[in-house]
Amino acid sequence: MLRYIFRRLIAVPLLLLGVATVAFFLSQTTRGDPLSAVVPERQMNNPEIVAAAKERWGLDKTLAERYVIYVSNLARGDLGTSFTTRRPVSADLAERLPATFELVLAAMTFATVVGVGLGVLSARYQNGPIDHFSRIFALLGSSLPVFWSGLILLYLLTVQLGWFPGPGRLSAHTPPPPPITGLYTLDSLLTGNIPVFLESLHRLMLPAIVLGWSVVGVITRLVRSSLLEVLGQDYIRTARAKGALEGRVMIHHALRNALIPTLTIIGFAFAYLITGAVLTEAVFSWPGIGSYAVSAARALDYPAIIGVTLLGSLAFLLANLATDIAYGLVNPKVKLQ
Repeated sequence: MLRYIFRRLIAVPLLLLGVATVAFFLSQTTRGDPLSAVVPERQMNNPEIVAAAKERWGLDKTLAERYVIYVSNLARGDLGTSFTTRRPVSADLAERLPATFELVLAAMTFATVVGVGLGVLSARYQNGPIDHFSRIFALLGSSLPVFWSGLILLYLLTVQLGWFPGPGRLSAHTPPPPPITGLYTLDSLLTGNIPVFLESLHRLMLPAIVLGWSVVGVITRLVRSSLLEVLGQDYIRTARAKGALEGRVMIHHALRNALIPTLTIIGFAFAYLITGAVLTEAVFSWPGIGSYAVSAARALDYPAIIGVTLLGSLAFLLANLATDIAYGLVNPKVKLQ
């Protein structure tokens, strides 16, 4: 297995180079002018300022020269400097990644628990009221646009009912905990600040539900179909014939085997949520990678856009590798070569 992991890790830089190349050339085909992000509108007619800005940001060079410079910088771990923040893109991403990771981790926890639970109930009570409710709930989560469901739940549960606080990781009057991991819930626990932990957890719940609801349907349908297939196997009938309780048969015998194909979906869903949290972060004013990507796209901030693309690609590659490893550990029939 170590040899398999080593080969996969070696391929990661080459794949990221391919993604960076495609993203670089695609960014150059847009009709917008990136100078608008670095030169004030009043100075756009000043040829000296425009020429100085082009020289400062390398926009006076040919496309091939800019590509060579970007790849050489990328090989040193330099993602460039953001046009809008005037900071290294790597520093911006490192600052915003913990917020997105905390949101995605909470959303994936919600999606896994609810998705697996609804899938088990749907298979156990097939074609009954619980099964119909589970499938409708899962279908709504997969069908409704995230920005629409987020706005509706924010209006109902926050504005009307007051069950959840407003957008943001913390209120304007609450200082964040000392940065240890960047995850407010974990950092507040590590520093013993229970009030900040409770507030950050409370503010995390609603956006996590909205984001996780979008993948609940996929997990529910896969668990349900896998369980229905497993429940028809001979060893399940043997366990029931021996007098095993239905709950034990469902959880210890059927679910363990039914979850094997679900691991693949959970792994890819985690990577998808990292890059797919854009709309959720925009609705809930969450200062993560998604909101950073939106700001970069609006300003035609090419270094930031390519940096976000590379981060999302890396998340997919690592999630794919982790999923394959977990699949091989859970299923002894699969050999990683």
